Amino acid sequence: MMKTDPYQSCLAKMFRLRRFGIKLGLELIGTILDRLGNPHQKYDTIHIAGTNGKGSVAAYLSTILRCAGYRVGRYTSPHLERFNERICVNDRPITDSEVVESYRRVEKVDGLDREPTFFEFATAMALETFARHNVQWAVIETGMGGRLDATNILHPKLGIITNISLEHKDYLGTTLAQIAREKAGIIKPGMPTVCGARQPVARKVITARAMEVGAPLYFLGRHYRVRRQPGGETFNYHGPHHDWTGLRTSLVGRHQVENAAHALAACDLLTSQGALDLTADAVARGLKEASWPGRLEIVMHRPLVILDGAHNLAAARNLARHLKSNYQNRNITMVVGILDDKPFKAILKQLAGCCRKIIFTRPEIGRALPAENLYKAASQYDIQKEIRTPVAAAVGHAVGSADPDELICIAGSLYVVGEAKTALAGLLTTQPSKMANGT
Repeated sequence: MMKTDPYQSCLAKMFRLRRFGIKLGLELIGTILDRLGNPHQKYDTIHIAGTNGKGSVAAYLSTILRCAGYRVGRYTSPHLERFNERICVNDRPITDSEVVESYRRVEKVDGLDREPTFFEFATAMALETFARHNVQWAVIETGMGGRLDATNILHPKLGIITNISLEHKDYLGTTLAQIAREKAGIIKPGMPTVCGARQPVARKVITARAMEVGAPLYFLGRHYRVRRQPGGETFNYHGPHHDWTGLRTSLVGRHQVENAAHALAACDLLTSQGALDLTADAVARGLKEASWPGRLEIVMHRPLVILDGAHNLAAARNLARHLKSNYQNRNITMVVGILDDKPFKAILKQLAGCCRKIIFTRPEIGRALPAENLYKAASQYDIQKEIRTPVAAAVGHAVGSADPDELICIAGSLYVVGEAKTALAGLLTTQPSKMANGT
């Protein structure tokens, strides 16, 4: 008999927890962590909520802190290719054996009122892993919302709310005010909070929460700002206590400067309080070295292949803006798959407006829309359309049929991007001259 791989066995058991769906609340995660010895209380944390940009902000922050000499944990979701990506120490995913060890520690917690969800289990694993790795800081991204998200068991040194737009309406509410209230739920008494929300209604709700609990609140554009230098290659940051100039981001897209601003404001405030010891060099190096795959990521040059999750309307707008601004003379083919809880018609409108062809596909996750539904919804657009499933077949067809000077953009869901990265791995290995870092 073949021996069972402990890593694959643990992951299979974890992924089966998805059958319990999404259950928002803090009681169960609190019980699990208490029985594990409250590992989340053994290091300082920064907590990030918002609709878009959470992962990029987390990447900037964790890399800046690492460059400053701190030992840093980072917890994000979802992963692209491997579960390990969710739990990083000093910007490196934990090993398979560490996943198994952490899984077994959490699995031993018994006597719970109900089975944990996948996200609750993964969150407990991350927080427990960081304690065993003796991290000094952990940068934690919410999974959904904030107020009742499992990560909100934390008592952070600082919170960040990147922005607000309509999402997960079945769980968070159907209006901006309701969703802002859920995101604002991460604000704790006295905890400084950095916020990129622009809509007056969202700002009003977030301000009310901050005032209710006595938390200092700092808005982008009012308390901290960024300004691009002529030519657009560098930018300056101006905040409450620090000015940092001549900065560059490693991540592509105009919106990444705004994401960087939130990370810089967090560094600014924590340094001024004495919680962090950061130099201007560590800040600049962290921004330049941060890596966050699957977000305007170039993985091939001939044809040019760009991966971008673009998993909601705001992200799709950013992607469309980037493609129109930088590749207006290219023939663009989109490979698109979208989940069923997203405003897919509005997303398709954005993506159809910047390409000549869309190949519709469907990732393996159960929440994905059938490619046929997307094809039908795009019937009004005067572009070429076809269906190819699974994702690997769609990607292979797109690359194989493209001219060298064409652009292929794979978007619509991080799950699509993850499967595409796996499908492309063999081609990038066998044809290294096409690799993004090979030119």
